[in-house]
Amino acid sequence: SRKTARNGPLRLAEKLKRIRESLGLSQSEMVKRLEAEDLITRTHIANYERGEREPTLPILLRYARLVNVYMEVLVDDELELPAELPVKEENRR
Repeated sequence: SRKTARNGPLRLAEKLKRIRESLGLSQSEMVKRLEAEDLITRTHIANYERGEREPTLPILLRYARLVNVYMEVLVDDELELPAELPVKEENRR
């Protein structure tokens, strides 16, 4: 099994990558879209997507808000991201 930060969610990395790809953004553009230039770099995004690091809770919240899903969907391995991202408000859950 793949080693994850703090034995965290096994699927977080793939979900974060899928969010970025669904928005059609590069890793550098993702930092800007998260409005996190003062907090993280493109390297952080790469590390999140490889499962080598986990984002802080505030960064994770920014990811969730960007595509209009609950943070729980990101961190619970049992839950799937919606097929269509970002989610429209009326289809949130």
